[in-house]
Amino acid sequence: MNLQMLSRRNRFKNRVKADKPQRQWPKFFANWRTHARRAAILVLTLSALAGLTWALDRPIRVISMDGSFQRVSPGQVEKAAAPYTQAGFMSADLDLIQRAIEAVPWVDHARVQRRWPNSLHVTVVEETAAARWGNSGLLNTRGQLFVREATHVPAELPRLSGPEGTESQVAQRYLSAQGRMLEAGMRIAALRLDERGAWEMDLDSGVTVRLGRREVDERLDRFIRTASQVISHRLNDITYVDMRYSNGFAIGWRSALATPAPAKRAGDAEA
Repeated sequence: MNLQMLSRRNRFKNRVKADKPQRQWPKFFANWRTHARRAAILVLTLSALAGLTWALDRPIRVISMDGSFQRVSPGQVEKAAAPYTQAGFMSADLDLIQRAIEAVPWVDHARVQRRWPNSLHVTVVEETAAARWGNSGLLNTRGQLFVREATHVPAELPRLSGPEGTESQVAQRYLSAQGRMLEAGMRIAALRLDERGAWEMDLDSGVTVRLGRREVDERLDRFIRTASQVISHRLNDITYVDMRYSNGFAIGWRSALATPAPAKRAGDAEA
């Protein structure tokens, strides 16, 4: 009886030991040698790249340039770029250098490139003045005011003016109107927008055309189709043509002696 009980206990103990799971390590620790090799390779690669960058990051010795350089001098470009070239050939921030050069007056845009082994190359494109703004400002072909106080203003440029912040609006109006005027054999010498939003332009013949605030494009077209033909032979006798009428226009004469029959006119003057 005792032998049978002992035999059962031994079988029970053996079964418990056999069923007890073995202790297992996480896969990361089980494969630590593989991970260690990968980490070592990564460290070595980064170290090699850092060493190569350090070896290549030599001082910048030369800044070469190309461009028309009519309004901008190479000295101005070099002076603008100098504070950002102390970092070295590889670590120099080309975007910062580009923005610094583009802040120079008369520079429209610039491109900066690295040239092996220790130089930078700068390409400069200058602004093109399309019109004057006020007394001494200059607008580019996009209608942007890029110089507020120009020392030299080309006399042949048209003069545009308007309230602060309307530079682009006035420039776009000028570009649109000038094309139609040139087709009709006339040229705009000045275009003004006043505080009330009324438009007025001077022709190169000395005649002022008042367009007002409303239906500006329609009044301009009407001036080209009708009024310009009426005044074409008397330009020296006319001071202004007022297009602010519903179906016609009024002419201002320089003197009473030059005044012919009443000018074509219909309706009351509008804004």
